[in-house]
Amino acid sequence: MPGTQTTPALDLLRRLTRREDAEFRDGQLEAIERLVEGRGRVLCVQRTGWGKSAVYFVATAMLRERGAGPTILVSPLIALMRNQLDAAEALGIRAATVNSSNREDWEETFARIDRDEVDLLLLSPERLANQNFRATVLPKLVESTGLLVIDEAHCISDWGHDFRPDYRRLRRLLADLPSWTPVLATTATANQRVTDDVAAQLGDDTLVLRTSLDRASLRLSVVDLPDDGQRLAWLAQTLDELPGSGIIYCLTVDQATTTAEWLRSRGHDVAAYTGAVEPDERLRLESALRANELKALVATSALGMGFDKPDLGFVVHLGAPSSPVAYYQQVGRAGRATERADVLLLPGVEDRDIWHWFATNAMPTQARADAVLAALADADRPLSVAALEARVDLRRGPLELLLKVLAVDGAVEYVPGGWLATGQPWVYDAERYQRIAEARVAEQDAMLAYEQLANCRMAFLTEQLDDP
Repeated sequence: MPGTQTTPALDLLRRLTRREDAEFRDGQLEAIERLVEGRGRVLCVQRTGWGKSAVYFVATAMLRERGAGPTILVSPLIALMRNQLDAAEALGIRAATVNSSNREDWEETFARIDRDEVDLLLLSPERLANQNFRATVLPKLVESTGLLVIDEAHCISDWGHDFRPDYRRLRRLLADLPSWTPVLATTATANQRVTDDVAAQLGDDTLVLRTSLDRASLRLSVVDLPDDGQRLAWLAQTLDELPGSGIIYCLTVDQATTTAEWLRSRGHDVAAYTGAVEPDERLRLESALRANELKALVATSALGMGFDKPDLGFVVHLGAPSSPVAYYQQVGRAGRATERADVLLLPGVEDRDIWHWFATNAMPTQARADAVLAALADADRPLSVAALEARVDLRRGPLELLLKVLAVDGAVEYVPGGWLATGQPWVYDAERYQRIAEARVAEQDAMLAYEQLANCRMAFLTEQLDDP
């Protein structure tokens, strides 16, 4: 768009990309101008690789030059935070992060913010759940924020494929922001219902920028084999034929671990990447994959949003994700800077049972919530998750998720020593959870339909995303 790009913004883009011929893609400059000149709110629904981070980096640099406060970037994954810290340096943006892996740095980071020595602060949504952070740090941040960025914004919506309870706290943060504070929300995976929901939470005058989500470089196919043994045998025989290096996704931690072990026993250079792997080891594995020192990472969804390797050559799924939108998000890691990438789905007969287990444990039930609230009310001291687990006969994963939901609704809170009930009334929203459950079933049916397609699979995925 020669002649329409402002010189300062274009100069910043070229510094960021280290390319003298860089030009803005459709919508990028429009978003920057709305944030910087209009101090407005923008929702970008754009395919992976479009350059959402370029928008908030350039806007941050321009706003800081005008005397605005630091940008607050809320991001769900530490992997993304590490990438963003590296990229920020290209523009001389002083970035810092506050997350579970760098607690020893928090005090110095907050001191730097007080001295106005931080241009971009990356936060995990879980930080917003910390009572001390909300009481002592967040009010000052809200007052001084120059730009709020909500990455992976579909996580705000109940209807999003990856809804996270802690993201609901952002609704309160948005309400507390001064009206002149610009806000940018970004996602690559939102259908129209999720887009409308997120835009409504941002405000009536939100600018929605949405372009085609089609990914021409991806070659999508389904390999239907009768059992797990044959899937693994096929993968072992085929892996070396796949282009470059890639990701093999599994539905569970156990499956990822055992698959990686088996492929290594067959001579393949792979490693398991799950939520059970220590953060430092995850960082090492990500670096090894980027450097093509591994043929593949065998991963759960822990390696998803935010992992950036533009030349990723393939994505294989041993077992299908429970929705086409989640599937699109994961395969979108591949083929961002290559003419072709192979995307292979090997569905399993156990997929539906796994989907049902995750769906059942992802939403609270009246009985479980009542049991947790009663146990906390009866206790004479805060209870750890382990102590509570024994009292309510609920496994740790579903229990921790339920506690997050109850905490966001104000019914429980975490204090030093464990969890306690606040005494605030809590009402189970049965109608809402029933609507969400029905939406999840429809998503699962659509995924099963994808497996049986005889026509273009990318057309099906973009249709599921309501791509205009």
